[in-house]
Formats: sequence, structure tokens, C-alpha cells
Amino acid sequence: MAEIIFIIVIGLGIIFCLLRLIKGPTAADRVVALDTLSTITTALLVILGFVFKRYVYLDVALVYALLTFIGAIVVARFLEKGI
Repeated sequence: MAEIIFIIVIGLGIIFCLLRLIKGPTAADRVVALDTLSTITTALLVILGFVFKRYVYLDVALVYALLTFIGAIVVARFLEKGI
């Protein structure tokens, strides 16, 4: 029962992040929304890994989090002064 509540809350977080990503007035708002969306997606992968007892999802979540962190740094550097 708790897993269903977690997935519903995460789904709502994804919807709100997508709204900010689409509606965001500036590029920085969109980048923050995308970074938050990737963090929420990582949490969803971890929860799904525990629910389905498929621990390969934890490895995928770790790699996904690392790649999105590097991507956020690259985009922030681009927005700050260009590459």
C-alpha cells in the first residue's frame, strides 16, 4: 500500500515538473525543472527496483543520476558564459 502512495506522489511531482518545464519563463527555470524531474525519476527507479525486487534498477538509477548531474553542470556552464 505504501508503494502505491509513493508512486502517486512521485507521479504528481513529475506532472508539476513537466508543467514548469513547459511554462517556465526563463531558461534557468526550465533547467531547474529538468534537473528536478531527473531527480524524481531516479527516485522512481529506486522505488520500482524495491517493489519488483529487480535490483538492476538501482544500478540504472545510479548511472542515470550521474549522467543527469553532469548534464546539469554542462547546461549551467553554457547558460553562465557559453561553452
